[in-house]
Amino acid sequence: MDSVSRSAVTPTKSRLARTIAKVLHLRAATGIAPVDGIQKGNSQEFQKGSYQEIGVQKSKSHEIGVQKARSQEIGIQKVKSKENENQKFKSQEIGIQKVQDGWNAPKVRVTLSQSFEKNNDKLQERAALEALLAKLFASISSVKAAYAELQYAQTPYDAEGIRAADHTVVDELKKLSELKRCFLNKQFDPSPETTVVLAEIEEQKSVLKTYEIMGKKLESQVRLKDSEVIFLGEKLEEANKQNKLLEKRVYQSGQIYVPDNIHLSGLSPSHFITVLRPTVKSIRSFVRTMMDEMKSAGWDIHAAAHSIDGGEVAYWKEDHKCFAFEHFVCREMFDAFQYPNFSLPNEFLPDKKKQQQQLFFERFTELKPWKAKEYLFRNPKSAFAKFCRVKYLRLIHPKMETSFSGNLNQRNLVSDGEFPNTNFFSIFADMAKRVWLLHLLAFSFNPEAAIFQVSKGCRFSEVYMESVAEEAFQSTASEPLVGFTVVPGFRLGKTVIQCQVYLTSQLQSNRIKQR
Repeated sequence: MDSVSRSAVTPTKSRLARTIAKVLHLRAATGIAPVDGIQKGNSQEFQKGSYQEIGVQKSKSHEIGVQKARSQEIGIQKVKSKENENQKFKSQEIGIQKVQDGWNAPKVRVTLSQSFEKNNDKLQERAALEALLAKLFASISSVKAAYAELQYAQTPYDAEGIRAADHTVVDELKKLSELKRCFLNKQFDPSPETTVVLAEIEEQKSVLKTYEIMGKKLESQVRLKDSEVIFLGEKLEEANKQNKLLEKRVYQSGQIYVPDNIHLSGLSPSHFITVLRPTVKSIRSFVRTMMDEMKSAGWDIHAAAHSIDGGEVAYWKEDHKCFAFEHFVCREMFDAFQYPNFSLPNEFLPDKKKQQQQLFFERFTELKPWKAKEYLFRNPKSAFAKFCRVKYLRLIHPKMETSFSGNLNQRNLVSDGEFPNTNFFSIFADMAKRVWLLHLLAFSFNPEAAIFQVSKGCRFSEVYMESVAEEAFQSTASEPLVGFTVVPGFRLGKTVIQCQVYLTSQLQSNRIKQR
């Protein structure tokens, strides 16, 4: 049997298979179902048909693989086409950007370089101006220091210092002129940072020099003030000596310096203070006389003082016990001071306020120039004479008088309406006269002066109180409290005359109470 070559059979079958595959593909694409079979014929045709079906199946499987491959190719092509489109779009954008960059890039570079150069120029110009200002302020500070030195050298006169200060002022003015020229010609410093630092150092040196000169000037002023204080202290000491001599003369004459041409409508608190001061001095003079008599009579001053203060006051010094006796005398002498009759219940007074003021002022001007004993001997039945009798009998206890003089003769004379001619009574009468005059003047005011005192144990107030013992403020053990009122205070309208108090320590008072 002859063999059939592959070249003779394969092309025919392959063309036929491709034709069948195309038909089947078209039917599948168009939706037309294929023929269910091939009509039977002879065996050859059947075999031929079977071969054809097998070829068709092969061609179908091959076509399916081709379709899959094509679909994959189509997907790949689509993806590639999209990528190509994106790439084209990007390439277009890049091209546009390149074109834009090609158009704008040189201009941007030029603008940035120009702005950088401008900013750099501004910074350099600013730094140069700062350096110029620093030098300007440093030069001004130097001028100020030189001027201060020039003033200091004038008093006391220092020719060399004046010459040096003047030379410095001239040099600094020349520097200022040079700075002005540099500013106008824009000749700035090439190294402004260093110039600023040096100028600040120079300015601080000038300021320090100015302060040193001011310190020297203040020291010289302090020395001058100290010499003035010493000189004024010497003058004050001389004036105090003269005042003491005048007060001694006034006290001996019994007169009170109140202007003679003063009228009722012209009264002021200063007139009241003028009368109060010698009154307090006369009370202390009587207390000294009384204590001298007590010591001569052998009295226990410590026990007598504690009998007055109740034993609850601790004294800062031993000689402060005299304040307790001043407290006792003022308490008795100023008792009923707030009433117009002043311990005289039968004393006749006008009903009208204006008439009372006129009466008190007339009595004041009448009694003022007289000595106490002379007025008592001339007017033994006057209101002042009655006041002296009442106060003497209340102040001088019979036992006290007996211990002083050994008898009660003075007391008996006073009780009978007469007045003894003794030194002790003369001092008492002078004190009583001043207290009486103070009362007359107090009720000459409208409204009248009010008297007040501070209770024991009160806190100290600078407005209403004056301490007679400075030692109370030097102690830090506890807050000082009022032990007793030595001299009462007065209030004339809005004017307050402080009362004099003796302050004691609260701790010391408690210790005395515990004993």
